[in-house]
Amino acid sequence: MLNPNLDEIQLTKDDYERYSRHLILPEVGVEGQKRLKAASVLCIGTGGLGSPLLLYLAAAGIGRIGIVDFDVVDTSNLQRQVIHGTSWVGKPKIESAKNRILEINPYCQVDLYETRLSSENALDIIRPYDVVVDGTDNFPTRYLVNDACVLLDKPNVYGSIFRFEGQATVFNYEGGPNYRDLYPEPPPPGMVPSCAEGGVLGILPGIIGVIQATETVKIIMRQGNTLSGRLLLYNALEMKFRELKLRPNPVRPVIEKLMDYEQFCGIPQAQAEEAKQQMELSEMTVQELKQLLDSGADNFVLLDVRNPNEYEIAKIPGSVLVPLPDIENGDGVNKVRELVNGHRLIVHCKSGMRSAKALGILKQAGIDGTNVKGGILAWSKEVDPSVPTY
Repeated sequence: MLNPNLDEIQLTKDDYERYSRHLILPEVGVEGQKRLKAASVLCIGTGGLGSPLLLYLAAAGIGRIGIVDFDVVDTSNLQRQVIHGTSWVGKPKIESAKNRILEINPYCQVDLYETRLSSENALDIIRPYDVVVDGTDNFPTRYLVNDACVLLDKPNVYGSIFRFEGQATVFNYEGGPNYRDLYPEPPPPGMVPSCAEGGVLGILPGIIGVIQATETVKIIMRQGNTLSGRLLLYNALEMKFRELKLRPNPVRPVIEKLMDYEQFCGIPQAQAEEAKQQMELSEMTVQELKQLLDSGADNFVLLDVRNPNEYEIAKIPGSVLVPLPDIENGDGVNKVRELVNGHRLIVHCKSGMRSAKALGILKQAGIDGTNVKGGILAWSKEVDPSVPTY
């Protein structure tokens, strides 16, 4: 509770020992620790951001923590999702997170919601909690969390990360701005790459997640100045922080109910267009590509449109690299034209998405080709397991 009856909250002998470094801080003291013990926090996601913030919220003495996630631990998570360990690969993230939280603080109540947050369940899940912390990585869920917090009048502690940069703020707190004041409209689908596509420095979510945990604790203890009305931007490569002021938009639409956020963000429309383009594309399987390569034929060009660092990680023998950004800006189109020179064009990427996009651009330039379904991930899984996946 953000306004608990502190007389009803008792600290145990173990509490006094466990939180002794808190208790000697005048800004925390017994009252602040009681507020933390009485508080409940809901974390949406146990990924890069959720991992550090859950660890520190549990260690700080939050009495009740809820976790929403439906994913399982993958080996590629371990570079940044520090709440999980190797022994938990293939198992539910929320179970892994609960196990680690109780190792840190066995007195914390941990509620698990192994489900995708949706317009149907968001209000019921969020309602019992004092503060919501958004650790998600997609726009539909961010708008959903924001709107649910507005409807329920809950503070929304926000963070996001990409490559070497992160940002954090507090939405919907004491009359401050909400997420729609920062992003009135979602960007077109695919405009902002995910961390899986663009990468992320493993340490970065540690910084942003701890900032989110700090803001959460300050809100609960009612101490200090929060980031409400301020967007904190962090650049890890430059080791610089800067701030932008945020203000409520006086003409923003009133949020009266939850909506279809996939539709709002244009996801179904983009998927339909993508499916249409896929149907128009010529495709081949990785097994068919393997047969072609083994045949010794030399009447084709195998084009890889991934980024140079991805090509360094893994490659299909005989492929030639022309990154998609070069094709998009036009420079790569002429290079592809020279490479093809009457030969058959076969294009691949990591999973088949970027290569399909590249073929769409090349087709407009009069260059037809065939897409490799599943890309190099399918090649590694179905043809050559020695090729690293990433």
